[in-house]
This record gives sequence, C-alpha cells and structure tokens, in this order.
Amino acid sequence: MGGKAIIDGIAFEKTSLRGALEKAEELIGRGEPSYVVTPNPEILYQALKDETLHSALREADLVLPDSVGCRIASKILGDPIPYKVAGVEFGEALLKLAAEKGYTVWLLGAKPGVAEKAGENMKAKYPGLKLLGTSDGYFKDAEPVLEKIRQSGAQILFVCLGAPKQESFIYDHKHETGAILHLALGGSLDVYAGTVERAPRWMIQSGLEWLYRLIKEPKRLGRMTRIPLYLLHCVKVRLNRRNRGK
Repeated sequence: MGGKAIIDGIAFEKTSLRGALEKAEELIGRGEPSYVVTPNPEILYQALKDETLHSALREADLVLPDSVGCRIASKILGDPIPYKVAGVEFGEALLKLAAEKGYTVWLLGAKPGVAEKAGENMKAKYPGLKLLGTSDGYFKDAEPVLEKIRQSGAQILFVCLGAPKQESFIYDHKHETGAILHLALGGSLDVYAGTVERAPRWMIQSGLEWLYRLIKEPKRLGRMTRIPLYLLHCVKVRLNRRNRGK
C-alpha cells in the first residue's frame, strides 16, 4: 500500500507508522528544511475557513492522518486511507529512531516545565537520545526562541503549540530554525511528560480515543462538533462530484 489520498487538496500519506518513519528519515537525509503535519477532522474543518492553515497543510512534506475521523473522511470521498498514524505515536517512534541513529532533537511547546520533563522521560526511555534543548510555548516574540534552536544545531524540531499556531509557526519559520525536520504534534509533549494520559489501548484500537478525551476534558465538546460538520462537508463534496458526473 502506498500513494496519497487527497482530502480537500491535502495529500495524506497512505502508509503505516513504519512507512511514515522511513519517509521521515528520507526527509532528514535530504538535508533541506521540511515538515510533517498530523491533522485530524477538527483541524481540517478549521482549514476550510483559514487559508493560511490550509496552505501549511497542503504544502507539508509529509501529512499523516492523526485520527480515525480522517480515515472515515477518506472513505466518504472514495479514496480510503488504510492506516491511522497518531501524531503522539509517530513522535515517540521518531525519538526512538533519533536515539538509535544519533539525530539531534529540540522540543518546543506546552506549559513551562512540560517540554523539559518530556525530554527527561524520553531520554530515560531511549538512552542515547541527543536532546539539545527545550522551550515552552508561552512566548510572544519568536526570534529569541528561533535563535536558541539555531545555535543548538538540532536536526529535528518538535513544535507542539496546538493548531493552527504550530502549523503557522513552522510554515513561517522553517527556514530560520536551522533544523531539517519539523513536526507539528499538538499535545504530544504533555503525554511524554506524563501530565496527560492517553486512552486505554482498547479504546485507541476501537477508534474511541476521542470519547476518552471528551470524558476527561468536557470543555472539548464545542471543538468536537467540528468532526461531524467536517464529515458532512465531505459527504457534500462527494455528492457534488456525482452530480457533475451525470
């Protein structure tokens, strides 16, 4: 299985976690600034109304489907994505790979202290991980943060600022960080730090991680309404295609 599934002009990779890691390593090998995004239907719905976000997603070097909702959307549109590749899992797998291959890493995002704790946990879990620094996501002026990252010489930059801020940050500054591979990974640092717990494995495998997060954070309910709205949008797109074909 390979190729890409196009959803609203955004080219999702039809690949497994292993395949995604291989593609990420190819990007690192090129030595040119590149970036990975992991959209879910909430983000895709935002992109319908936010051209900057849509451009950032559309121009990414690697687009991975972060949720089962993306797979449902792709089926509705008639070009199914075979796998979900959760950003939090992809990020950790990449850290493991970095420890094995000697790639250097910087973690950016979350509340003060979270990125640092995430780094400590990942270094303990994956001995040999070369973490060159961390920065929290609470900054107004990006330049001092960019300067620190540039000076470090980190090859891989995790950007965990939440959508659409993280995608915009990478889109605007990917040529200023000095890093090769940039990753937009939402709340992953909180998971690595242990401040947020993922759903039980059976819920993840059943496509119910969204329900677990909603139970844990009821305030997410408003955001969750974007999921059915986006899927309805996909249904309309499919019907319009059929009508044009008549």
